[in-house]
Amino acid sequence: MGVIIAIISGALMSIQGVFNSKVTEKTGIWTANTFVQFTAFLVCLLIWFLFERNSFGQILQVQPKYMLLGGVFGAAITWTVIQSMERMGPAYAVLFIVVAQIIVAYLIELLGLFGVEKQPLSWNKVLGAGIAIVGLVLFQNK
Repeated sequence: MGVIIAIISGALMSIQGVFNSKVTEKTGIWTANTFVQFTAFLVCLLIWFLFERNSFGQILQVQPKYMLLGGVFGAAITWTVIQSMERMGPAYAVLFIVVAQIIVAYLIELLGLFGVEKQPLSWNKVLGAGIAIVGLVLFQNK
């Protein structure tokens, strides 16, 4: 089930990037980003109201406090996806984004950053990341 959810996530991120880039053409990047974040807020609020209703006071218990910066990252992600898609096109931009995600996520695991359980070095994973980088080079060459 995790694989299916990850595939859906990747597909939605690609589609969202294209949509956001098109909205940016008519409005401006921060207008589009504000609209995207606001509509996401409304959807989350509706889902919270219908299904969860945990206390928002629990947010204050989150430690360390820097973990609350997800929304800041969300705004930066939306901006960087829009910018990269406008400059490189959707396929090439998403390929770079995914390779960067693989490398950074693996470094987070290797170093045990942000409370993630530290993992030992796996040459298979290093090789996989290397193959992804080679894929970038192959995808770039015409």
